[in-house]
Amino acid sequence: MNIEQIVDFAQAGTAAEHYRPAAEKVLKGDPEQSVRNHYSSPCGQFSTGIWEGAVGQWTVNYTEHEYCEILQGVSVLRDADGNAKIVRAGDRFVIPAGFSGTWEVLEACRKVYVIFEPK
Repeated sequence: MNIEQIVDFAQAGTAAEHYRPAAEKVLKGDPEQSVRNHYSSPCGQFSTGIWEGAVGQWTVNYTEHEYCEILQGVSVLRDADGNAKIVRAGDRFVIPAGFSGTWEVLEACRKVYVIFEPK
């Protein structure tokens, strides 16, 4: 390994992958999303990059642990019981594996994500 293998997000030329949640998961709007996965570990369990989401709401079921840092926008996470947490630019948090509920983007959202997928 050498210094050139360090991934600098500001200089990474990673192409964006655009997608939408499966139709059966969408609850509101047209939540188009994109991801720039800047790094994935050789074992496939760890990845990190930038995610962007348009206004809308969809169901989520996390099998991975995810650290998030919101760079812009406002979203609401709701658990299966309807409890809500508003997240906005500057917020940093972890969503543990096993979380299920909904993610709703109220204002176009951009975040740094760090994911660990247990085997």
